[in-house]
Amino acid sequence: MKTIAELGDLRGKRVLVRSDLNVPLDGDTITDDGRIRASVPTIEALSEAGARVIVCAHLGRPKGTPEARYSLAPVARRLGELLGREVRFAEDTVGESARAAVEAAGDGDVVLLENLRFNAGETSKDESERGAFADQLASLADVFVSDGFGVVHRKQASVYDVAKRLPHAVGGLVENEVGVLRRLTEDPERPYAVVLGGAKVSDKLGVIDNLLRTADRLLIGGGMVFTFLKAQGYEVGTSLLEADQVETVKGYLDQAHERGVEIVLPVDIVVGSEFSVDSDPQVVPAGLIPADRMGLDIGPESGFLFAQKLKHCKTVFWNGPMGAFEMEPYAAGTEAVAEALVELTEKGALTVVGGGDSAAAVRQLGFSDDQFGHISTGGGASLEYLEGKELPGLTVLDEA
Repeated sequence: MKTIAELGDLRGKRVLVRSDLNVPLDGDTITDDGRIRASVPTIEALSEAGARVIVCAHLGRPKGTPEARYSLAPVARRLGELLGREVRFAEDTVGESARAAVEAAGDGDVVLLENLRFNAGETSKDESERGAFADQLASLADVFVSDGFGVVHRKQASVYDVAKRLPHAVGGLVENEVGVLRRLTEDPERPYAVVLGGAKVSDKLGVIDNLLRTADRLLIGGGMVFTFLKAQGYEVGTSLLEADQVETVKGYLDQAHERGVEIVLPVDIVVGSEFSVDSDPQVVPAGLIPADRMGLDIGPESGFLFAQKLKHCKTVFWNGPMGAFEMEPYAAGTEAVAEALVELTEKGALTVVGGGDSAAAVRQLGFSDDQFGHISTGGGASLEYLEGKELPGLTVLDEA
């Protein structure tokens, strides 16, 4: 993949940058600006090189038409604060406002286009519709830089099709993300442990299958753990359960045993009467969840066990919280894993937090990004890379 340094002199050139600015909002207040901060270095470097920087991104899941709640206006304000300069905000994506903002931009200026997904062509499965939108985007620029790692696994107009229409390069954020993932997959320093959480086993079937070939140890928490417990013959009460995946999980447990991969499951669970902060939390053995209660976090003994299993690892990848971390009674398991990774980072291990809810969790719990080796901006993209899938937004960058 070509890097920005290989694009030559960019002064005066219009550079379209696909960033990932899909941040959580409470009204028009950004509750976690991690993805914006991660996007700043590439935008700043292009601006300082004298490029006329045109940033494009999406936010949320609008259905191809403008929705005020998904406007990138709050992101433009925050991006300007982080850059320490004005960011011109176009009130559309490829319309009159966008063209006027681009035409008015001088060397070093930064423009942010409105939400890409306000145009149906961005995510269309119809190649001609998607291509027509890509043509409009490409007409705004001379060069394309792909810097939105959180979307490189999507075959979308601003990720895939624009790269076919303009000279292109990978941005610093994507370059760094891919470098870290290669360290996880090509020759990881061992012992290599993977911590998987989150709601569903089905979201991670492919990656589990692939990790059974590469990792030394898998630690399982979150909602997905109850399908594993059920596969071992335990009752799980009203906990989240994917009954249709029980046989698949049994197969994974057998594969792990055959390959010498250790699968670590919780020994105790924090249960509640319902998914609520006021649900009378209690700690029970993992195999004795009452019929009328649901598991909402791994228990304290499990938190200690997981920390011990990670203690001597040289490489750790973590994707998915251990419980309903948004509610204080059910955050301790996720916090225990985070603390274990912080200690490993201090000892020189490579610790990777795989984006999404994991990144949100560690920040909500008061940890800073620099306490970990790497916090990914793309949980889904990371998992698909580890699964061995082709990522369209990366493969297109390898093309001439």
